[in-house]
Amino acid sequence: MLIWEKSYLDLVLVPSGLLFLGTYHLYLLYRILKYPHSTAIGFENDKKKIWVHKMMEDIPRNTEIALQVISSNISAATYLAGLSITLSSLIGTIVGSSTTSSQSKILANQIIYGDRSTSVGSVKYASLLLCFLTAFMSQVQCIRYYIHVSFLISTPGSSVPAHYVEDAVIRGSNFWSLGIRAYYFAFPLLLWVFGPIPMFSCSLGMVCFLYFLDSKDNPIPPFGLKEKKTGVDRNQRGQLIESRSERPTLGSFMMTQMESPQLQLE
Repeated sequence: MLIWEKSYLDLVLVPSGLLFLGTYHLYLLYRILKYPHSTAIGFENDKKKIWVHKMMEDIPRNTEIALQVISSNISAATYLAGLSITLSSLIGTIVGSSTTSSQSKILANQIIYGDRSTSVGSVKYASLLLCFLTAFMSQVQCIRYYIHVSFLISTPGSSVPAHYVEDAVIRGSNFWSLGIRAYYFAFPLLLWVFGPIPMFSCSLGMVCFLYFLDSKDNPIPPFGLKEKKTGVDRNQRGQLIESRSERPTLGSFMMTQMESPQLQLE
């Protein structure tokens, strides 16, 4: 007869939570590749492509605006990269102190409902460390591509194709999204420290939350750059200008009125 133990919860709930998260992200990847306009990531990539083409139309005049946008994205990625490496160092410190502290073991036995062995605790911290290091590397690659874009845009007198700048911007945006996803994965793993039940509950809630953020009931249609239509073509515009130039002005009308009495006297 098998006897139920608390350690069995980790073997059941933790893989189930990770399976839910992994399956959802595979589904999201499929939608991004097949139906990009029905996802927030695909729609943002399309907006970035339009932004690149609009900036490249008049690059000497739009260089300052483009560099400001790129620098703001670099600053945000730098902050997240610093945050991830700081959290990684903090996890290393916690692991080093928890192995020698007896008070932390007593506190863990009172809080955690599940497997409280040292090996499982090491797996918890190692998985958290892996998520934060993945976020750090993703943000570093994002910074790398955005710096490359700033060099391409700010080069004076260059004839860089717009699609080359577009590819660099999209790759930087994809690494940014990957780093954010690593933080999303780290949150359920962080709750795993307090037991498998909070981790499984957080995984289910995270899937529902990400589905609400990433998908839309009504897919957003694609849009592009549209020229403003005034309803008047160039020929009609030229005729209007000529007709306006032929109209008598106020000065010419007053001159004719002053000259008409002189003609009558003669």
